[in-house]
Amino acid sequence: MTQDSRYHYHVMRRAIEEIDAAPAPLSLEDLAARMEMSPAHFQRLFSRWVGVSPKRYQQYLALGHAKALLKDRFTTLETADAVGLSGSGRLHDLFLRWEAMSPGDYARAGAGLTVRWGWFDSPFGRALVMGTDKGLCGIGFTEETGDEAAMADLTGRWPNADFVEDPDALRPWVQAAFGENIAKPTPLHLIGTPLQIKVWEALLAIPSGHVTTYSEIATAIGNPNAVRAVGSAVGRNPVSFLIPCHRAIRKSGGLGGYHWGLPVKRAILAWESARADA
Repeated sequence: MTQDSRYHYHVMRRAIEEIDAAPAPLSLEDLAARMEMSPAHFQRLFSRWVGVSPKRYQQYLALGHAKALLKDRFTTLETADAVGLSGSGRLHDLFLRWEAMSPGDYARAGAGLTVRWGWFDSPFGRALVMGTDKGLCGIGFTEETGDEAAMADLTGRWPNADFVEDPDALRPWVQAAFGENIAKPTPLHLIGTPLQIKVWEALLAIPSGHVTTYSEIATAIGNPNAVRAVGSAVGRNPVSFLIPCHRAIRKSGGLGGYHWGLPVKRAILAWESARADA
C-alpha cells in the first residue's frame, strides 16, 4: 500500500462529515473548498481513486444509499450462487481460497499457532493485518477505533497464539487483497466457531456492490430464527473487506453496526458501488 491510499481515506472521511452536515447536496466547488482543495485537484483525486466524479461519489456516500442498495441490489443468498452472482465485480474473489480451523484447534484458542502481523495502508485507512502459514486470519481498520484497540481486539481472539511482527511475510497477500498484485493468491485461514464459519461463508456469496440482510443470512445457513446470532457472527468477522460483512444491513435499509466504525462501512460500500457502476 502507498501513503496515497491512507490519504484518500482521510479525505473521504472528511467528505462524509461535510456531506452529512450539509442541508442540501454540495456542488463540486463547495465540497472541494471544504476539503481545502481546488475543484480540479479534488476531481482528479476521487476519479483516480474510485473511478467516478466527486458529484457521483457524493451520492454513494449519502445516508440513504444503503436503502437504495437494498431496493436495487438486494441479493437473495439462496439464488445468488445459482445465477452466478457470487464474486461478480470483485476480482480478488476469483483467486481467494479459504480453509477453516478445526473446532478442536479453535477450542485451544490458538495454542501452538504462530500468527504474524503488520501495519499497512489500505484504501480505507490504516490496517492491522494478521496471518498464519495457511493464510490471512485478521484484517482490522483502525482509523475509527485506534491502533491499540485493534491490536487488543485481534490478539484477544486467539490469546494462546504466538504473535510475531513480520509485515514482509504478509505483504504479498495484503497486496493481492487490496488489488495491487492479482498474480498472487489471497488465502484465508478462518478461525472461529462452526456457526461463525457458516455465516462468514455466506457473506462470501454476496457480490461487490450488492447487499443482503441479517435475516437472509440466517435463512441461507439453514437457521432462519438465528438472526441475533448471525448478527453477532457478522460482527466477529476477523477478516474485514475480504469477508464482506459490510454488505450485511438491516431490513429497514439502515446500515446496522460495523466492528471498525460506521464511517468505514459507508466508505467501503460507496467505494464498491462506484466501482461496480464505473
